[in-house]
Amino acid sequence: MSDIQKKEPAFTHEDPWRIFRIMAEFVDSFEELSRLEPSVTVFGSSRSRPRNPYYQQTVALGKKLAKAGVPVITGGGPGIMEAANKGAARGKGVSVGLNIELPFEQCGNKYTNLPINFHYFFSRKVCLVKYSLGFVYMPGGFGTLDELFEVATLVQTHRIEQFPMILFGKKHWRGLLNWAKKTLESNGYISPGDIELLTLTDDVDEAVEILLNYISKMSGRKRISQAFN
Repeated sequence: MSDIQKKEPAFTHEDPWRIFRIMAEFVDSFEELSRLEPSVTVFGSSRSRPRNPYYQQTVALGKKLAKAGVPVITGGGPGIMEAANKGAARGKGVSVGLNIELPFEQCGNKYTNLPINFHYFFSRKVCLVKYSLGFVYMPGGFGTLDELFEVATLVQTHRIEQFPMILFGKKHWRGLLNWAKKTLESNGYISPGDIELLTLTDDVDEAVEILLNYISKMSGRKRISQAFN
């Protein structure tokens, strides 16, 4: 038998230890986030700048939620995430940033008062959903789309309740919804009514009202998290 044949695959040594790192990320983050009141998670582009109207509207959104006593959760980075955290901090509320370690593009923003760092995207994604009762999707790229369709799938398949899913920015999102209607629904890839799981708006006050009404309705009930049981 050759030396190559005798050599054990690297994963037999590396993967068992990687499991402990994954477990540690979940334990640490669950311990911190489980103490929160029902929260709202805001998604959007890390590339939006302070002069961008969506950035400014996100600051207003975060501030209004914080003033109502609702913690605001983001991915902890720049752009829209920074804007939501900035608004929450200005509203004297809980501003949570679940930052991911990346070789480029992202570093934690300074407006979080509860920062949690992640190495793995998948453990971070669980935490962005698990402790929220509502979701806002500002304009963004692949990451925002990933989170949108992940949560939509969980709601569609009844793995989680029908939490508010707000698409903010009609100009940005309407083309996607039209395509979903004409291509996905008309060809039977999604069911009639699935698109109605998403609320499209340009109005910060409307978005906040939808979120607060739902959270108020859910108050007194144990936080729903069966998707991750």
